[in-house]
Parts: sequence; C-alpha cells; structure tokens
Amino acid sequence: MVENMSQENENTTLNQKVEKSEVKEMVLNDYRIMMESREASLMGRREVLTGKAKFGIFGDGKELAQLCLAKQFMDGDYRSGYYRDQTILLALGEVSLQEYYAQLFSDTNIEHEPHSAGRQMNCHYGSRFINDDGTWKDMTKMKITTTDLSPTAAQMPRIMGLGMASKLFRENKDLHEFKTLSSNGNEVVFGTIGDSSTSEGIFWEAINAMGVLQIPVVMSVWDDGHGISVPVEMQTTKGSISKVLAGFRKEKDTNGIEIIVVDGWDYPALCAAYDKAAKLAREQHIPVLVHVKELTQPQGHSTSGSHERYKSKSRLKWEKEYDCVVQFEKWILENNWATKEELSEIHNKSKKAVRDAKNLAWKAYITPLQKDLSEVLSMIDAIASKSRSKIFIKKTRDELTGEMDIYRNYMVSSAKKVLRLVRFENIPVEKQRLVDWLNEQKVLNYDRYNSLLYSDDEFSVTNIDIVPPTYGESNLVDGRIVIRDNFDAQLKSNSKILIFGEDSGKIGGVNQGLEGLQEKYGDLRVRDTGIREASIMGKGIGMSIRGLRPIAEIQYLDYLVYGLMTLTDDLASLHWRTKGGQKAPIIIRTRGHRFEGIWHSGSPLGMIINSLRGLVICVPRNMTQAAGMYNTLLKCHDPSLVIEPLLSYRKKEELPTNLGEFTVPVGIPELISEGEDLTIVTYGTCVSIAQETLQHLREVGISAELIDVQTLLPFDINSMIAQSVKKTNRLIVLDEDVSGGATGFMLQQILEEQNAYFHLDSEPRTLSAEDHRAAYGSDGNYFSKPNPETLFDLAYEIMNEVDSDKFPIIY
Repeated sequence: MVENMSQENENTTLNQKVEKSEVKEMVLNDYRIMMESREASLMGRREVLTGKAKFGIFGDGKELAQLCLAKQFMDGDYRSGYYRDQTILLALGEVSLQEYYAQLFSDTNIEHEPHSAGRQMNCHYGSRFINDDGTWKDMTKMKITTTDLSPTAAQMPRIMGLGMASKLFRENKDLHEFKTLSSNGNEVVFGTIGDSSTSEGIFWEAINAMGVLQIPVVMSVWDDGHGISVPVEMQTTKGSISKVLAGFRKEKDTNGIEIIVVDGWDYPALCAAYDKAAKLAREQHIPVLVHVKELTQPQGHSTSGSHERYKSKSRLKWEKEYDCVVQFEKWILENNWATKEELSEIHNKSKKAVRDAKNLAWKAYITPLQKDLSEVLSMIDAIASKSRSKIFIKKTRDELTGEMDIYRNYMVSSAKKVLRLVRFENIPVEKQRLVDWLNEQKVLNYDRYNSLLYSDDEFSVTNIDIVPPTYGESNLVDGRIVIRDNFDAQLKSNSKILIFGEDSGKIGGVNQGLEGLQEKYGDLRVRDTGIREASIMGKGIGMSIRGLRPIAEIQYLDYLVYGLMTLTDDLASLHWRTKGGQKAPIIIRTRGHRFEGIWHSGSPLGMIINSLRGLVICVPRNMTQAAGMYNTLLKCHDPSLVIEPLLSYRKKEELPTNLGEFTVPVGIPELISEGEDLTIVTYGTCVSIAQETLQHLREVGISAELIDVQTLLPFDINSMIAQSVKKTNRLIVLDEDVSGGATGFMLQQILEEQNAYFHLDSEPRTLSAEDHRAAYGSDGNYFSKPNPETLFDLAYEIMNEVDSDKFPIIY
C-alpha cells in the first residue's frame, strides 16, 4: 500500500524536533522565500509581456514542496530537474534574484548569469563545478545542480548515473581516495519532473533501472493535474503515477522503490515526507518517489498561453483556494506562527526585493548594449557627415533608433547596411572604424554565443600527446584480444574507469572484447545492464559529471537511436550550454558497419555527426587503432563515441607492447597509401575495401592515394586531405552511409573549409550505400553497400574522362 503523509498524523512533527522560536524563524524564512519566488514569477511574466524578455516559464504553484525538499539538501548532493525548480535554487542560495532576472533577459555576461551565460531560457540552472584549469572543484563542499534541459523527461537517464556514482563511491574501496568527489557515497540525488512527463518512455526505463540498482535518488513528481492543456487522466493510467507505480514498491527482501504521496499545499506533511525520503536514500540507498499532488499553476504553463482556455471554472476556483501560498498563510495563522500584519510586511518586503533585483539585472544587462548603440550611432553619423548617401544612411539610423528593443543583431545589421551604401565612396577613416567595430563584435559575439562546444583547456582532445604503438617479436592475435588487453591495462591503471552495457560483464561482450575482465575487476567495474540504451548512456553521463570515467557500451551502432535524444539534447550541448561550467567526459563504445541483417549493419554517420556536434566521433578501421583512440580519449575531457568495425574482431593484428599507453591523434587523418592520380578519402571498414581496390587500380595503371580520416569530429584539422588533392587533382569520398550522409559532410569540409575545390581538375565524386538498410546475406550486403568493384568502376570512370585512350570504356 502506498503511504499517504496526512496532516492529521504529522502536524506535531516539527514541534517535537526543535524549539518553538526556531520553528517560527524557519517558518517565516520559508514564507519569505516563497513570496520572493512567487513575486519573481509574477513579475517575470510581466517582463515578457512588456517585451523585455522573449519567453518565460516559471515555478509558481510549486513553491512549498520545493522549500521542504531544500531542507534535506546537503553539501555534496545533486539536483537534476527541470524548468520549474526556481524555489529550490532560491532556498539553497544557488541562484540570486538578480541572477534569476539576468537569465530571463538573456544576459551573456557570465558574472551576471553564471548558470548558462544567457544561452538557455529562464529557470534553467546549473552549478559551475569546473575550475579554470579544467579540473573538478571539491564536489563535497557544493550543492550541485546539473544543468537543466527542456525536453520532457530528458533529465531521467542522467539522474540514474548521478545516483549510481554514489553507490560506486560507497561500495568500491578503490574510489575512497577521491575525497573531493564524494563522501563515501553519502550523496543524494534529488530529481524532479512534471507529472505529465512521466508518460515518456525514458521515465519508465529510468525508474525501473533505479529500482533494480538501488541507488540514492529522491524523485519528485510535481502533479498539477495537467500537461499544458491535457489533463492527467489522459496522461496516466488511473490518473495517478503513484498508483501505477505501486507494483514497483520495495518490499522486504526485494529491490524496488519507496513511494510517498503528499499534498503540495500541506507544509508539515511535506517536511515529514522529504525527511523520510532523504533518510532512506542517504542511509540505505533506497530510491524514493515522492508524488506531490494537488499542486496548482497560477499563471498557466508559460507565457505562450493562458490556462483559462482549457481549465474548468471549478478547477480554477479550486486552484485559487488550494494555491500553496494561500494554504501556507492559513496554516501559519492557524498555528499562531505570525499575524496577518507580519505576513503582510514580509510580503511587501519580498515585492521590493524582487523589484530591486529585477531593476539591477536590467540595468546590468542594458547598460553595455546602450554603450554599444551609442558607439555605433556615432560611427554612422561620422560616415553620414561625409557621404553623398546621407539621406539613405539617416533612414537606416532612424530604423535602428526606432526599435523598441536594443539588440546586438540590430546594430550589426545596421552597420553592414551603412557600409554597403557607401561601398564606392572615399571615406576611408570613418568606414574603417565601423569595419573594425564589426570585426571586434564578430570575436565578442562568437565568445558570447558560439564558444566552448568542446574543451579548450589542457584536457582538450587535440592537446593529448601522441604515443605510437611499439612492438616486440611478432605476436599476431585476433583483434578482440588487442581491445581486451588494452581495456585490461586501462582498468588496472585507473580505478575511475568502469565499463558497462548489455552482456558486457559475465560473458565479456557479444564479441568477447571484455572477456574475463569482470572476473578480474569485479562487477562494480565491468558490469551487465538491462536492455535500456537511453539509460545506459544517461548513466554514463551522470557518472562522468561526478568525475568518474565511464565507458558505456551500446551493443550495436543501430541501437544508438534508442538514446539519441539523451545524447543530442543533453550530452552534446552540455559543455556549450554551461559555457564550460560543466563537463561529462563519457566514452560511448559501440560497433557497426558491415555485418548480416538490416538492424546490425548500420552506418548512419550523417545522422550522428549532424546531431552530436559537441562529441568526438571516432571511426577506427581496426582494433589497434580503436585501442589507441580509447587511450587518447581517457586522457581528455571531451565526450566521445567510438564505433568499432564489426568485421575486425576475428582479424589478425599485431599485439602492441605498450597497451594502455599508445595513443591515436584525434582530428588528424592517416595516409594509408600514396598515389598520383586521385585521392580516396574514407574511414572504418571501407578502408579495407579501398585497400583491396588499390591493387586492382594499379593493375590498369591508376595510382590512387588512400586517406583514413580516423575521426569525423573533429575532421582533418590540419587540412591533410586538401594537400593530397593538390597533388592528385581528383577526389572520391567513400563510406557506408546513405547518399549525401557523412560523404556530404566530408565533401563540405574538404571543398569549403579546406578550399580543395581550387585544386580539382575533375568533378569530386562520392560513393555511398544504397538509400535503404542493408539487405540480409552476403549478396544482400554486396548489393546494398559499396564494394571493391563499385569503387574501381567509379575511379576508372573519372580517369576515363581524363584520358579515354589510356582508360577506354570497359563495360
């Protein structure tokens, strides 16, 4: 039976614990924070409606429950939630009212808005736990919020990893030395989610995994009865997430989760609920779901709509009566903690504090913009004074000054219009001043809006020293042995490393790349998981945020799609959207390319590189190269994806003698074979196809240069391919993706970024797979994907156009 924390049996809990004076001080402080948070929401909405901010979404109606949650938050604890948790942050002192409004106004000054430097919408918070040198701060002395994100339930996979890290820090003695990362696993993860978002599949996947793993998570569900306009009865079976999850409830000698149900307007019951939940999670590592029901949403979902359109009059009347502010005031008065006059005074002071903070935030935001505007207008006026186009310049100036709002894009646009108007006029000094200003703004605005997609400190993947593999006497082994023994060396040398995934533990992976490692290092280091890709990757994200070095294994590349949202919405943008304040150096390990069957032979690299900018994407051609990439990535702090070639596990390779030490450069291709007539650029399994083709081409007098790009992100940072094209003047880009997929990306990089078009004497060509999944069987694979014959034919066709006498048509 689900426990219901009622006012009748909990009303005396507070008085039993502390003296009455202390209770009064606590209650009135909570009331102050509540009213500041409520006024911040109300005033925030007005700022949007008057045009000072673009969009607003607020936490009004959830204040009381969040105050009670915050009481249980200790240094070292983590919050991972969504965009209605402002009261938690205000109660913890982790956001100030001025910072609250700085984010609403999208202030890009990180001193004013440290959570995202204006890159995220309001109420998206995140602690800055990375030092300037790229290392982690002392996480045990902080109250940490992992940066929020908007997609519904997207925080759930990450919450698992944050909680699992506490379990590892407690149970793995080898991790006890890392005193600044954990206090022996005593940290609780406070997750929050809106009730309607529990309909998402990743919520159920993560809740199930939490019950299996027994990790210290307190998961709050804010239930205000609606998901925008859709009532909870249309969202959830039985209209109650706690009733549906009753079968997950932990019983004696079982795993599972504890479930507590509490009304969001009942202060004593909320305090008792979170006290119990936090103790269970912290002391026993039992996950707890707190279903906070009967919440309200006084301003509706967001500034984009009105809830009066879809809520009944009776519901709106109920919400006014059971607004947690109204009920808390009623409880305070009934229990004689304060008078109406005292509460009114607190309320008035709260209004003033919020208004003053808002005004200070606006002034801090607008003053530098006004300064820039004044500077631009001065330069435009100087040009107009000497120009024969002053009438048209004045029109542009008037348009700029006539704008209701001041934005940098208006200034840049106007400056460029003016310079276009006077492009033929001899006003060198004044024009150059405006050009210099534009160039300066280009640098500044790149830093404001585009910088730090990847690490830029000493832990950047491009700063890792390259150590080549060394070899002793010939020792040919299966490729899987190379990767296995390299993982063995890494696990031995670094206790922060752990590997987990489907079948990764007991049997050592479906391809035996982890054979025997669980037995050697234990199931805390090499671990099996359930079939839940999004949670596997989310678990790795959470663990890496906490300073561990997880390698999360996805059995086949095709299955990456199950967790693509977790990767693209959370991981790929994490470093960027916190402007370097947070990192998650997870390695995702998978395998793909040529194999048998539609769903085990995918190479959707175009999809991957376009959705995962912010990750390092490694595409090794063999297991030695893959091992070197892992060694490189474990030294850096950039998140990454390594796609091992399926056909290489049983192919023979020389076993290096410096396993765990040799590295492969990231962003630097490898020249496999030199040639004179054309350049073939590829990666992964296609390298071996190209190598086979080279011999056939040589037999007919064609000399081809073969380049393995090694990594797609970053891509050829030193423009090696352009240098090759400069020599050969012809280019083929080859891979197993659909047409225009990764080949389209590579072609754009080579022709546009590297300017290789300048050296071409023939049309650049691409060779990809057919625009469907690979058909089953050897013939299905052959006729679905590039093969030595199709590559030969394309190269020969190019050379036929060059010299038809030397290379006559064959077929």
